[in-house]
Amino acid sequence: MKTICVTGAGAGIGRAIAMHFHGAGWRVIGLDKDAEALAELRGALPRDSALLLTCDVGKEGEVTRSFVRIEEWLDGGALDCLVNNAGIADPYCGPLEDLALDDWQSWIDASLTAAFLCSRAAAPLLKRAEDGASITNISSTRAVMSEPECFAYAAAKGGVDALTHAMAVSLGPKIRVNAVRPGWIETGPWQKGGERRDPSHRPKDLEQHPAGRIGRPQDIAGAVEYLHEAGFVTGQHLNVDGGMTVKMIYED
Repeated sequence: MKTICVTGAGAGIGRAIAMHFHGAGWRVIGLDKDAEALAELRGALPRDSALLLTCDVGKEGEVTRSFVRIEEWLDGGALDCLVNNAGIADPYCGPLEDLALDDWQSWIDASLTAAFLCSRAAAPLLKRAEDGASITNISSTRAVMSEPECFAYAAAKGGVDALTHAMAVSLGPKIRVNAVRPGWIETGPWQKGGERRDPSHRPKDLEQHPAGRIGRPQDIAGAVEYLHEAGFVTGQHLNVDGGMTVKMIYED
């Protein structure tokens, strides 16, 4: 039985990835700093095939402690896939001149520093996989295209893209490393109970996607599965955005 570790597993895209792989027969390790969200996920996954740990993956000490526990749980076995999904979901930080350094650092740590820390900790476990292992970093289309006042988020995701190809070159051939760049993904139904909401989209929201709809977290889970199975794909950045980034948008 293969094992996947997903950061930011408590809600949204991370929760969908964890549920998708568990449904496919994998053992799942989930990390999230939201203990309430993890407790809800724990109720949906059998304890014998899931390890869910409260962890702020942007903090070195917490990552170190979590991976000590993960190694114990694996009991000499391998980690087959790491998904660095954690991050601050809201990209907007306000005017550049008002952006505090601490706030900037929060975005960087939540995505980029976390991906580094978890990849570093996971690498020895991933190298145990007999058939080769994979890391998928969840980046964003905002790594390559911007909206106003998203400086820190865009910089963090751009760093994740760069880290992806750097790790692919250095960790291959035992570990393949790729990134998924989600576009507009509706995560409302995948939040924890108190924050769950039904989607509501305008016709023009759908029309800006050549695929004709907003993305779903399951779309990203499927992309992660593809990249894990695609043995000749590494160092790549896969846009999963319904075609939004290739369509010209004209103002009315």
